Amino acid sequence: MIWISISIISITIVGVSLGRFPFLRMNRATIAFVGAVALILSGAISIEEAYRTIDLNTIALLLSIMILNVNFKLSGFFSLISVYILRIAKTPRRLLGLLIFFAGILSALFLNDTIVLVFTPIVLDIASGLKRNSVPYLIALATAANIGSVATIIGNPQNILIGSFSGIKFVEFTAYLFPVACVGLIFIWLLIITLYQKEFSKEPFELILSTKNRIHRPLMRKSVFSALLMLAAMIFGVPTAIAAMGAASLLLVTRRLKAERVFTEIDWSLLVFFSGLFVVTGSIRTLGLSEWIFKLLFIHSGNDLIDLTIISTLASNIISNVPAVLLLKDIVASFSNTKIIWLLLAMATTFAGNLTLLGSVANLIVAETAKKRGIYLSFSEYLRSGILITLGTLIIGTLWLSIFYR
Repeated sequence: MIWISISIISITIVGVSLGRFPFLRMNRATIAFVGAVALILSGAISIEEAYRTIDLNTIALLLSIMILNVNFKLSGFFSLISVYILRIAKTPRRLLGLLIFFAGILSALFLNDTIVLVFTPIVLDIASGLKRNSVPYLIALATAANIGSVATIIGNPQNILIGSFSGIKFVEFTAYLFPVACVGLIFIWLLIITLYQKEFSKEPFELILSTKNRIHRPLMRKSVFSALLMLAAMIFGVPTAIAAMGAASLLLVTRRLKAERVFTEIDWSLLVFFSGLFVVTGSIRTLGLSEWIFKLLFIHSGNDLIDLTIISTLASNIISNVPAVLLLKDIVASFSNTKIIWLLLAMATTFAGNLTLLGSVANLIVAETAKKRGIYLSFSEYLRSGILITLGTLIIGTLWLSIFYR
């Protein structure tokens, strides 16, 4: 029977990595859910154990952050940011810098996937208006959103998981990883203007675009107030999930916006995906496969941080970063300074997403949105920047965290 369970786990992980199965209309969420149910039916894990593997703090935090994101989006907040960028960008280099800065900062607060979903059409409109190559701007958007998201516990799904598992406070997490994110964003800017020198001349430009955006100011003020309350609560030590749930609840008390409109915008498939993965990785532990996998993956370079950085990068690109965190979390206790190891795991699994076009959901959102507009961001074109960005930022992050590792 154990071989049946191992087969189910293997098929599920391959499906999650690819994002689909041939000839079937299944995405990562449905693959994870079906795999979890199959493991329960095969006896690999009991239904009671399956329920216990699901981390409700993570699910509640994700749902709450998505409610905040929807309200910001509907209020026109992100459109207002784009108008501001257009007003002060006078040269291609400045435009690239502003795009990287805002994508990074906003991703740290509103999830990287949300930011690229909103900003990709804006970037395409800007490039079209300037009659310039949109590819370097698209690469900058995707990679900056990934790198910026490492700065906070709420920046991306894998950080949310690590925040829940580790118990590291919001402020402490940000204090360690915010400097890494800032240096990483500067590194992206320098690398892209170097690789695309012809595109980033110092000549000023005049960009005329329609900036008619529907702004719902009462909703925007309420959204900003709720987000500030959430951040203040986190800074003062309120558990991250509770602070986010409180902010989301405040936004749901409204006379102006129908609840249905908010809930139809929420990515429910992401919650299903997480729940299914919790059960799949829980089955790996109940079957006693964790130690065997760790021995298979582990690299003995003589440096713990380098070992974990390499393992995290490989695992994130083979099975995706969220499953990688769920799989690798069990080995954290074997290291001497678990806090720094958790932070390294967050950094490495996030930065690893920039390696290839398939490395993160944010990358795929950018590529697919551009494709619908007739702009093709090829795997090889992305890889030319992705490899250098990933290697550079991983080295920066590992060196920084090694200072605090004792």
